Formats: sequence, structure tokens, C-alpha cells
Amino acid sequence: MEKWYLMTIVVLIGLTVRWTVSLNSYSGAGKPPMFGDYEAQRHWQEITFNLPVKQWYFNSSDNNLQYWGLDYPPLTAYHSLLCAYVAKFINPDWIALHTSRGYESQAHKLFMRTTVLIADLLIYIPAVVLYCCCLKDISTKKKIANALCILLYPGLILIDYGHFQYNSVSLGFALWGVLGVSCDWDLLGSLAFCLAINYKQMELYHSLPFFCFLLGKCFKKGLRGKGFVLLVKLACTVVASFVLCWLPFFTEREQTLQVLRRLFPVDRGLFEDKVANIWCSFNVFLKIRDILPRHIQLIMSFCFTFLSLLPACIKLILQPSSKGFKFTLVSCALSFFLFSFQVHEKSILLVSLPVCLVLSEIPFMSTWFLLVSTFSLLPLLLKDELLMPSVVTTMAFFLACVTSFSIFEKTSEEELQLKSFSISVRKYLPCFTFLSRMIQYLFLISVITMVLLTLMTVTLDPPQKLPDLFSVLAGRGGSSL
Repeated sequence: MEKWYLMTIVVLIGLTVRWTVSLNSYSGAGKPPMFGDYEAQRHWQEITFNLPVKQWYFNSSDNNLQYWGLDYPPLTAYHSLLCAYVAKFINPDWIALHTSRGYESQAHKLFMRTTVLIADLLIYIPAVVLYCCCLKDISTKKKIANALCILLYPGLILIDYGHFQYNSVSLGFALWGVLGVSCDWDLLGSLAFCLAINYKQMELYHSLPFFCFLLGKCFKKGLRGKGFVLLVKLACTVVASFVLCWLPFFTEREQTLQVLRRLFPVDRGLFEDKVANIWCSFNVFLKIRDILPRHIQLIMSFCFTFLSLLPACIKLILQPSSKGFKFTLVSCALSFFLFSFQVHEKSILLVSLPVCLVLSEIPFMSTWFLLVSTFSLLPLLLKDELLMPSVVTTMAFFLACVTSFSIFEKTSEEELQLKSFSISVRKYLPCFTFLSRMIQYLFLISVITMVLLTLMTVTLDPPQKLPDLFSVLAGRGGSSL
């Protein structure tokens, strides 16, 4: 009983922080003609409510795809339609075709923020609570502390409740998928992850670990017996869930192709804005996007992504385990973020979710990564006037991790899970006994660097010839640190 009492308090703290952040500005507030992601989500409600399904993804006089055209899978469109019905009941002006473009008011802001909170309450937060309760080999106190830290992760809060998006829906479905396959509810886990992909196509970052883990389970059970039966059931579950989600778009071949073209816009380039990945970093010295043809960029990014995630996936197939599955999720998501094509700065959230899942196992490294991932969003958050919420939520998260896990006391090679690496290095360098100390110094240097870059970005004017200098440095802090 006490556990659930404390877990309720943790959830209330998470909700309070979320709602407090939501009182601040949002993407594109008062900035016509395009506004921002807030307007994009409102516009999708307008389109899905007023136009027939077959027109949602097509350019027309009523649906200008250049003005925040729908570019997410069908489940996002259905969610927008559901929100639109509620909006129509409250105030039809919010979703009136054409005339509602750029609509802004306090009442509408309250409605939009509430839709994010309800989605969070229904999907993401229950998944976090149940995941932490199902953790093995740790005390009840640690489970509650783990839930608190995950719910206070500032990156997701700032993007969903500040900038404005519904990342908690896809990430929540993905977390339900992780819970399902980790607890041997493989069909339910597969269904949940299919819903995640059909909500946001970026969930493909997590797809290979799911595939490899489930395939490894089938091999382990034997493909001539129970393993084959499981494989068939999984295949049927995946196919059925995709067919149900895409059914309205399977009526015509051109419908299906148009949705796919909108989901994977190759013409938009290798990366967007100041994302902290390899290609954006290389772009400082070598303008890859200008030098190489688009199809070569696509092939190159695919090869680097595939090669970087291959070892972890092979190991997961051969040795399927829940622990290995979570670490492979981290590895593969990071490979996609660093090397794949058309990466956004917000895609770092897809890496951060699996890192949150290993917070109790490697608290020091996980906390470090989650701090840096939030910092990598700084250029976007500054554009949305979210500096103060960023600083406050980051400090709250850091203090929660320090007090919950005593992260500075858990930096030995064993606790960092780097023992085997250190032993391998010491075979050639016997004097290599300072790994733990070196990591502590690097953490300290990274924190100082993030603070200095933030101060420079806010207080100093960049050189006239390099107007984006500070924001670029901040945006790439995640990859360089």
C-alpha cells in the first residue's frame, strides 16, 4: 500500500512539472505566416475533420501540403481527428477550414495543452509506472526513485509541453511494447510497438531490436516446434495491426504510395537544422549535402547506420535477454540518430527513452547522457523562449538522479559496466587504471561546457559573419561531448 501511495505522489510531481512547463510559450507563438509545430498539430485537426480521408495526404486547394501538410502515419491522423471532434464541440472556430489558420487564444492553448496531458496520462505515464514496478532485483524505494527520474526527464517534457508535440504517445506505445516482450507477452508487445510505428515513423529507430529479440526467442524455442508457432503468431499480429491502421489508404495504390512519400520525404535532405549528429557535424568542414548527389547520401547513411547497429543486433538474436534487449535499443537508436537520413534534433528523444530504461543499471552514464541530450535541444528551446523552463527542469532532473541513485558514488568500472573493456585495454596498456577517474573528469568538463555555451548563447552576440555560431555549437554539444 505504501508503495502505491509513494508512486501516486511521484506521478503527481511529474504532472505538476508538466503542467507548469505548459504555461510557457510554444513553437511559433505569434510568428506568422508558418507559426510552428503548435499550428501544425492544430492544422492537422482542421484537415482531418473537414476533408475526406482520401484527401488527407494529397495536395489540393483545401490542403496545401507546403503549409504543415500531414506527414505522419495514419494513427496520428486518427488522433488528430479525435481531438478535432472535441474541438468542434467546444469551439468550431478552432478547426474551421481555411479561416482557422494560425488561430491563437488562451482558451485554445488550454485545450491543446490538455490533449497532450490526457494522452500522457492514458499511455506514457502508466507504462512508466508499470515498467518500474516490474523491475527485478531492486528495492521498492529504487523502483519509485526510478519512476520519478524517468517522469522528470526534461527533454520529453520540454518538447511535448513546451515546444508542443505528442511524442509521449509513440514513446508510450513503444514502452508498452518493451514491457510486453520483456514479460513474455510477445503478441501484446508486438501489437503495442506496431501502434507506435503507426503513430510516428521514427519509431523505426527501435524496430530492429524488437525484431531481433523476438526472432531470437523463436530460435531459442526451436523453429520446428513452438518457435515456429510463435513466429507465425507474431507475423499475423504485425500484418493485422498494419492492415487495420492503413485500411482506408489501401483502397487505391496511389493512396498508399502518397502516404509513404509523405512519411519518407527524401527530398528534404540529410539532416534538418542544428541536429547533434555526425552529418551535421561534418557539414562544418565538408558540405556533404552540396557535394554528393541525394541518392549517394541516402546509400551512404544507410550503410553507416546498418554497419554500426549490426553487431548488437546479431548478439541479441544469438543471446536473447531482456537486459540485452534494452541495451540494444540504446545502441540501435543511437546509430539511427547519428548516421541515418533526415534526422531532426527532436529525434534524440528516441534514444533517450531506452536510456531511461537502463537508468537503474548504469545511473551515472544514463544521467550524463540524458543531461546532454536535453542540452542538444537548446537552439530549438531558445527559439521557443523556453530557456527558464529548460534550466529549472534540467536542475530538478539532475537533483532527482543525484539523490535517488548517488550517481557520483557509482563510478567504478563494475558499476559503469566497463570492467571487460578495461581488462582488454590493460592487456596492452598495464598502466590503464584511471578509467573511472577519467570519466568523472569528462563529466565535469561536459557540464562546465554546457553551462558556458548556454551563457554565451544567451548573453553574447555572435560574430556578424557567423550569426548561428553559438546555437550551432550548442546543437552539436550532444555529439561532441
